[in-house]
Amino acid sequence: MIGRELKLLAGNANRPLAEEVSAALGIELCQATVGRFSDGEVRVKIDETVRGADVFVIQPTCPPVNDNLMELLIMVDALRRASVRQVVAVIPYYGYARQDRKHIGRVPISARLVANLLETAGVDRVLTMELHVGQIQGFFNIPVDNLRTDPIFADYIRDTKPDLSDMIVVSPDVGGVGRARRLAEQLRLPLAVLEKRRNADGLGIKEIRVIGEVRGKRAILIDDIVSTGGTLVRAAQALVDHGTVEVCACCTHGVFAGDAIQTLKNSPLKKVIVTNTISHVQAEKEEFIEYIPVGEHLAKTIRRIFENKSVSHLFPLH
Repeated sequence: MIGRELKLLAGNANRPLAEEVSAALGIELCQATVGRFSDGEVRVKIDETVRGADVFVIQPTCPPVNDNLMELLIMVDALRRASVRQVVAVIPYYGYARQDRKHIGRVPISARLVANLLETAGVDRVLTMELHVGQIQGFFNIPVDNLRTDPIFADYIRDTKPDLSDMIVVSPDVGGVGRARRLAEQLRLPLAVLEKRRNADGLGIKEIRVIGEVRGKRAILIDDIVSTGGTLVRAAQALVDHGTVEVCACCTHGVFAGDAIQTLKNSPLKKVIVTNTISHVQAEKEEFIEYIPVGEHLAKTIRRIFENKSVSHLFPLH
């Protein structure tokens, strides 16, 4: 019987992360051309045989979201037509995840549409990290492994903060309480929650209510995404107004859209810690933004998926 073969393929969305995974696994990335035709269309050519292989395609669908998503879909199609055994889409950051429901009339559920596109293209399994909401897994009819990052942040905090006695974990909104509670339990720290009260028209924020005792504490805000930075900045200011002496933030995905970096730099936040699911050249140069590598975590998970072993044995799932 011929043994199965594990191969890695990377698009252009986050090449450094793909190389990190490759090094951790001790497997070279597949030789492939992933570029553009003169008219801007995505051009993909797999430059080595992949017949019968289990191919893990590493491609976060981060900005530019549509370009990176199309690259992923076309890479999957190319692999399918090259007679691979299985395609696993490794999507550390799942774009369109925040469009997960109809909050008003006549809007799409784009997170579901992306799931349909991936399945139609020929993806057999998805590996992702810290989905905006865990229920997105239910949009798929194929297995989805959603790796949590709170254990990664817990390890970081233990390693960098020798004294946790005056610290508190804070969720910037009610929707993120579960994520914050898990981190607080791992660190054996108290938990606080910020509740936004909106104006009657539902557009502006009237006030932010702090639920929990934060006075005199060093606060750790935890969220899944930092995009414009507005949520974190408002949360940090509310905490400082209530007597918090220091505020840091841990966010899995550093999108840093628009003027986010300057907005965060001018805020009460002392430090913003993110993982490298998204590559952002400007953010990586900022001293107040710290990156935690996750390539080794993804590599261990890829290895266990390939060997048909339990993934939850390594990392708790949602």
